[in-house]
Amino acid sequence: MGHAWESAVTAGLKIVATGIALPENKVSSASLDAFLHKPSGYVEKRSGIAWRYHAADDASQAELAARALHNTLQAGSLSPSSIDLLICASAIAVQALPCSAIHILKAAKMPVGVAGFDINSSCVSFISALEVAAGLLNTGAYRRIAIVSADIASRGIDWNHEESSLIFGDGAACAIVERGDRKSGILASLIEMYPDGSELCEIRAGGTRCNPRAGMNDSDFLFHMQGKSLFRFASSLIEDYFARLLTKSGLQLADIHTVIPHQASHLSLEHMRKRLRVPESALIDVYRHCGNQVAASIPTALHEAVISGRFTAGNPALLIGTAAGLTLAGMVLIP
Repeated sequence: MGHAWESAVTAGLKIVATGIALPENKVSSASLDAFLHKPSGYVEKRSGIAWRYHAADDASQAELAARALHNTLQAGSLSPSSIDLLICASAIAVQALPCSAIHILKAAKMPVGVAGFDINSSCVSFISALEVAAGLLNTGAYRRIAIVSADIASRGIDWNHEESSLIFGDGAACAIVERGDRKSGILASLIEMYPDGSELCEIRAGGTRCNPRAGMNDSDFLFHMQGKSLFRFASSLIEDYFARLLTKSGLQLADIHTVIPHQASHLSLEHMRKRLRVPESALIDVYRHCGNQVAASIPTALHEAVISGRFTAGNPALLIGTAAGLTLAGMVLIP
């Protein structure tokens, strides 16, 4: 017997495989205590992280992404030649030009001629990419799409800014999607932007705003966050947003089997549990051992849901996150 929501699927989308990749350098909070000249236990208490992974200064973001892609192909027993589009859904580009997708295709040694492009909506880029992929799959333009998110957040850490420097980890994650049938797909998606928050979380350089001709300084290449203001702004919006997303899906929170959030911080995850009343049993939380991996955060949490048996056919799953912008994004999926 089918579920009532099967007839409400707006776009057929099936996630057929997921995978991740992590840098080799495992950075414990205890080691950061020593590095930052803090008392034992300080960083873990402040950040909520036991350890995270940081790439070497000369490590390649594209190669990290390629590893996640091949891990996913292997997990799904899929051939590289079966991928006809690669979407890079990362917050930070490999370089300004050309797009990061071509760097990933090159590093992964994918077949010549595969299509690719980038989508960037900061930490929620993966949700945006799923929306776009669903549309393309349902037009018949592509048959199998790889979405890869990879960020080396450690490259932009300002160690003089304690609030933001302690929470970030590096990583890459991938999901391969097909059109699927009407029993699996998107029930609802909702992306909203609030430009009043545009300066609360930013890296100013890397585009035309701050460059040698327009003027820049070294700190423009580092991550800047007004943490308290950002958290207050996001918190003031998220409950009503959450209700709108659920209403759009036609489901109640009790119908959601798995909640896969952006792993922004231990405070944001606690907000999920307490203010949004997401049950502990439903929430995917990998933050303690990965930190905030920027755009790679949501697909990494999705992979954890998959391998732990919490992303299963017919059971609604919710992807949700906040991002620089300020951006709120969420999607209700039927696996």
